[in-house]
Amino acid sequence: MKKRAPLLFTLSLVATDALMSGLAFWVGYLLRLRSDYENIQPFPAYWGMLVVHVITILTVFFFYRLYHRQRSLSAIDQFYSIFGAASVGTIIAIAFISFFFKNQLDYPRLMMVYIWILTILFTSVGRVIQSRLQLALQARGWGELRILIVGAGEVGRMVMQKIKRTPTLGYRVVGFVDDDTSVKAVQGVPVLGRIDDIPEITASANINEVIIVMPEATHHEILKVVSKCDRRKVAIKVFPNVFQIMASEVSIGDLGGLPLLTVRDTALRGWRVTVKRAIDVVGSAVGLVLLSPIMMLIAVLIKLDSEGPVFYTQERMGLDGKPFMMLKFRSMRTDAEAETGPVWAKPNDARRTRLGAIIRRFSIDELPQLINVLIGDMSLVGPRPERPVFVEQFRKTIPRYMDRHQEKAGITGWAQVNGLRGDTSIIERTKYDLWYIENWSLSLDFRILIRTIFNIFTDRNAY
Repeated sequence: MKKRAPLLFTLSLVATDALMSGLAFWVGYLLRLRSDYENIQPFPAYWGMLVVHVITILTVFFFYRLYHRQRSLSAIDQFYSIFGAASVGTIIAIAFISFFFKNQLDYPRLMMVYIWILTILFTSVGRVIQSRLQLALQARGWGELRILIVGAGEVGRMVMQKIKRTPTLGYRVVGFVDDDTSVKAVQGVPVLGRIDDIPEITASANINEVIIVMPEATHHEILKVVSKCDRRKVAIKVFPNVFQIMASEVSIGDLGGLPLLTVRDTALRGWRVTVKRAIDVVGSAVGLVLLSPIMMLIAVLIKLDSEGPVFYTQERMGLDGKPFMMLKFRSMRTDAEAETGPVWAKPNDARRTRLGAIIRRFSIDELPQLINVLIGDMSLVGPRPERPVFVEQFRKTIPRYMDRHQEKAGITGWAQVNGLRGDTSIIERTKYDLWYIENWSLSLDFRILIRTIFNIFTDRNAY
């Protein structure tokens, strides 16, 4: 059964969609029945319409690739896809019903609206339930994918940590391969050999997927690794290097007839800047009003817990590289950097106060930054601001690091919701920040904000 888990997962998904879309049709009928009891026929008369509706929805979902599920697809991304597919599917179903049942049955317009809305809601809920069950089974080895990671360096370790933190994805890292023979194991997972040994390793270890994490490798080196995987049918994924991840898409233009590829653009400009600022003002103002009781309570507790001010201000680098003073609730002793100078916080940091350990764990110390957003120093979503002393270090060693400052710094960001906060790779954070800048959209901002709320209770890198 476990070996056939992928097929069972897909079939259960189809069955869930069929059940929920049919249930949406029935509930839509009941709602219409309550408002117009006399002019609507008994439900058995609508069975044919229900079948057409369900088949159409399943077909449209298939063409929208909603049965090619990605293991890491978030519920928010899935809802967007369902909204579009269910809307198109309902319209097509109405067209078919009008053709097949013309002059036979009344199909009230209000009933159509009910069915459309309920199809979106019910299939979304059904998929969430099915997804939770599937994730629970994947965590127990159902549909397990055996992974081989090519590259045992820093990025390889980061990918390994990500997989370990999300066992529900059903990934199992069997081993690493790396030409550096000095590395024998990574976090208890063995290095099975060199890159030239990949064909034998993928066969003997029954590998399903190869993840290439060599961010500084040349195209020739990447192609060499890919060619080693050609002997077996394994999926291949490549972790992009610092340049590959920058462009949202490649477009073709010309310069007086000379073809040119546009590989870099900034999505957030023009009217979009005004819209983003309006959302920041409204969001920060509403947040300050709603959270003011909690913020007042935290302020009192800070004063009772330790000596020193309630707020802690620290210079950070913002838009266009201009410094500003960022507000936080004080969570450390007032002399925290008296001996060490500017340093990163670390797990179980001895400089934290008793209350500080709690408010940092749940990111409550960041709430005063809503004031920074309201006055225009920051945005709700954007690259996290760093201290000038660290910026000077990073700009010398990390390509395009200063491009992060093309947009306002944010309370939360794309890197943070993907687990890159605290003492994590600055290079990888920079890649995520630049991807966000070049792929910005309102929906992306809302997704990041929603994921931030959920991450407050699950993020292990908050300290």
